[in-house]
Amino acid sequence: MAESDTTRSTESWTGGVCGAPVAGQLAATPERVTVEIVSDLEGIRALTPDYVHLYQVTGNALPYATQEWHLAWCEHLLSRAPHISQRPLFCVLRNDDGTCVAIMPLIFTHRRLGPLKVGTLALVGADASLTEMRNPLIEPGYERATVRALYERLATIPGWDWIQWNGVGGALAEALSLETSPQWYETLDDYELDLPAAWPQLLATLGRNMRRSLRRSHDSLRRDGHAFEFVVARDCVEVRWALLRFLELHTLRAKMPFGPVHEDRFVSRLPRAFLFDVCERLAARDAVRVFQLRIADTVVASRIGFAIGDSLYLYHSGFDPAWARYAVMTTLMAEVVRYAIASGLSSVNLSLVGELSKLRWRPRRIDFYSALVHRDSVRSRLACGAFRLVVSSSSPRQRLLRRLLRARSDWN
Repeated sequence: MAESDTTRSTESWTGGVCGAPVAGQLAATPERVTVEIVSDLEGIRALTPDYVHLYQVTGNALPYATQEWHLAWCEHLLSRAPHISQRPLFCVLRNDDGTCVAIMPLIFTHRRLGPLKVGTLALVGADASLTEMRNPLIEPGYERATVRALYERLATIPGWDWIQWNGVGGALAEALSLETSPQWYETLDDYELDLPAAWPQLLATLGRNMRRSLRRSHDSLRRDGHAFEFVVARDCVEVRWALLRFLELHTLRAKMPFGPVHEDRFVSRLPRAFLFDVCERLAARDAVRVFQLRIADTVVASRIGFAIGDSLYLYHSGFDPAWARYAVMTTLMAEVVRYAIASGLSSVNLSLVGELSKLRWRPRRIDFYSALVHRDSVRSRLACGAFRLVVSSSSPRQRLLRRLLRARSDWN
């Protein structure tokens, strides 16, 4: 399969991990950990000191693992569908001295399909278009102890049939292989650009065609008498105003009659409300950047970024197709990378999907893995097997069942 593909599916639901780390690299942690269950928003809000501690010890660079993302998601996107109910089931793991070593932000989902009732657990973010990766916060060295203690605790909770692990990192994937019997089904490719100390050093690593594209995007604007301004919105008020224009540009890009197809991820009310809320929360700790390219007092291209740790994560984007011939997104991207270098950041995460526009920056690929682990019962084994058939088949009947199984069916 080509490197530009978004997902690399396994050929079989049994057997290997499709590129997952080889078992045996993680040592078992001798220290015992305990599990605390948090099932309401007030309890999640009270975990702020534990989140802050885990940010520091894990070096987290993903917005999806932050407390702000988890709270906003639970407040806006928990299912309201009549046949699906959801509730938080966050598992907080602590060592013997009470220090938090992991937060597993699980969502308990009950589905009713006619007479069939199914209970599942999954990490926050059952929405591939909004939450691209769901890797939880685990202190390095505690992965196996976390998985072991988690499953021992969850075995005492009735009603669930399997856990769906979507987009987890290599260390957790290996711990799952060592402590459970996961059934792996896809590998997600994330692309990260390591930054040198100065822009000329980065340019020297790029291919000739890429350097030519960067020159042409600037020269075409200058040749036609257009001067651009690079603007960064980062405080709460600036971000809110910038998001309004971003949404307009995101929709314009989705409606383009030419070029690659891009879905409008925020066409519905609830995803928009979630976006404004999570950006406001993260902007309050200066973690949001809305990058804008302005020409003649009009923003013609925009991209959302999250400054998490020492990395910049690039989220969704949009631009005015009327300016497509000037390659305004290429110009904006170059300015964003310059900004990240000048800000002293160590990397820019280009997010998922190996598009040519990303690959020509020559980023390194990071794999995230997805698996199912069913409960140790005949009923759960059969239900999980049926679910695997549904999600792995491309027949019209299976596509309909996948649609019915979506956690959100009423985002409009």
